[in-house]
Amino acid sequence: MVTIARQFNGPPDSGNGGWVSGLVAEAWLGRGHDGPTTARLRMPPPLDTPLAWEHDADETRLMTHGGAVVGTAGPGSFTRDAPPFADAETVTAGLKAYPGFTTHPFDQCFTCGTARGEGDGLRIFSGPVGGDLTAAPWHVHEALVEADGTAGTPIAWAALDCPGGWAADFSAQPMVLGTMTAEVYSSPVAGRTYHAVGQLARREGRKFFTSTALHTPEGELVGRSEQVWIQIDLATFGS
Repeated sequence: MVTIARQFNGPPDSGNGGWVSGLVAEAWLGRGHDGPTTARLRMPPPLDTPLAWEHDADETRLMTHGGAVVGTAGPGSFTRDAPPFADAETVTAGLKAYPGFTTHPFDQCFTCGTARGEGDGLRIFSGPVGGDLTAAPWHVHEALVEADGTAGTPIAWAALDCPGGWAADFSAQPMVLGTMTAEVYSSPVAGRTYHAVGQLARREGRKFFTSTALHTPEGELVGRSEQVWIQIDLATFGS
């Protein structure tokens, strides 16, 4: 049994897509799997609600006690190159240009919400830096890591989440994460700063295809993802 705490919200009343995807991926990887993992969200992840696990050889499923599938995780693969490294000057420029400072549909979002304090949310504020890219610094707060001082899979996946949404101009068309394929090569460490980059690949109707990456300031790739975001109507989402 597992419960998604309200701290880890994306929209006000449902789970952060990257964090929940990372939670399901962690359960899949914990059963002896490795490599890129694809997580799919089937419904808005409920908060503060006991959920159950199901496992088979092909996937791990996060379920409501009524039998609805919240999300799945299984083997994945990447189809594009990771976004390029952004240097310190570039991530600083992205932070200053963050559209969410003026327009944000989910300002309480665990990853990118401007209303979240240090140690409560990740505060990754990704702004445009030219072309199809966004960038931002991420300082890993000690309150959000495991006992060994490193970020767990849900936190790392959450950090890889919203920079992709902002690459698709999240403020212009609200959207939620549908699918995320990710791999973390080196767990982020408390007290260190990483460079987050998002990149828009293409749009197909209501779907936006994006990629993200986390690098050390020296340019080492820490983790990467590919995502599919789905445009939503705020008036009807979750109803």
